[in-house]
Amino acid sequence: MELFDVYPLYDITPVKAKGAYVFDKEGKKYLDLYGGHAVISIGHSHPAYVNAISKQVAELGFYSNSVKNPMQQELADKLEKLSQIKDYSLFLCNSGAEANENALKVASFHTGKDRVIYFEKAFHGRTSGVVAVTDNENIQAPFNQNHKATKIAFEEDTESLESELKKGDVAAVIFEVIQGVGGLDEASTEFYQKTAELCKKYNSVLIADEVQSGYGRTGDFFAFQKHNIRPDVISVAKGMGNGFPVGGVLIDKSIKAKSGMLGTTFGGNHLACAAGISVLKVIEKENLLKNASDLFEYVKEKATEIPQIKKIKGRGLMIGLEFDFEIAQLRKELLFKHHIFTGASANKKLLRILPPLNIKKEHFDKLFKALKIVLK
Repeated sequence: MELFDVYPLYDITPVKAKGAYVFDKEGKKYLDLYGGHAVISIGHSHPAYVNAISKQVAELGFYSNSVKNPMQQELADKLEKLSQIKDYSLFLCNSGAEANENALKVASFHTGKDRVIYFEKAFHGRTSGVVAVTDNENIQAPFNQNHKATKIAFEEDTESLESELKKGDVAAVIFEVIQGVGGLDEASTEFYQKTAELCKKYNSVLIADEVQSGYGRTGDFFAFQKHNIRPDVISVAKGMGNGFPVGGVLIDKSIKAKSGMLGTTFGGNHLACAAGISVLKVIEKENLLKNASDLFEYVKEKATEIPQIKKIKGRGLMIGLEFDFEIAQLRKELLFKHHIFTGASANKKLLRILPPLNIKKEHFDKLFKALKIVLK
């Protein structure tokens, strides 16, 4: 049976990984500055992570949500402690798309409304509801386009947002604090605070998509915390499991649960919880939020040595280096000549950097040395 051919693939076959490095079947060593789309949060094959999931799978890897699983509560308590946000409930699922689907569903249940507002260049996932609020028509089938979704500009003017909210049928406004695939754009604190104020005024749920920007990647536990807002719902995934499929929805306790409202077969299983708990323990023990903040300052300093870099976007270890030319060929040379994984975005001039949160200065030194060679 052939694989359904939907991914353009590099001719590289990884067989093992350690820390910030990936090794292919031929023994070549690659510096991973992309982390599989920001998934690898505490480094490949971290000993604490490996020990936790190995021990758990030997005892009990899975049972359904029809029985008690105290590990779910342990994960929720640890998440609350590290994030320092209070009065949310946690629903566990398997991916970022599933987290955002459930976030939209909760909002519609809570408000009784059925329309969603999203922003230009947004990416919220590939499943039915969230691909409808993703700004990419190429991945929207006709079936997806039947959802009631309205796109508005991601900018400082909130007049268009209020004019839509005034219509009274908007269940939710969903946004990425820092856009990922869209190109690492971030609006002002005033914009986010006004958006939150308008959602409250017109009884719409404010959903912060922290699937990529959450879990310490920006130097804050959640990217929205810089802007002093309180979303009604927060979606998380990617770095939550360091490669194990885990997702979650944090739901303000003013939004009441009812039996059967949400459900999942695999979400919150024992092995997923073991992975999630170990990630939080490592983030805390190794002080990885501070490391993300410190290294961003270092990257800004190093970037001044390369005149072709015109702008640095993002925060922490969610970094975009914007050049004065399209970077497709640059990425290929970094990968095949210097063995460094990086990422791209909708902004064709932006090199996206999403490394493990325990990366070191020496790893960035390798990147900037390679850039200088390639750009000669």
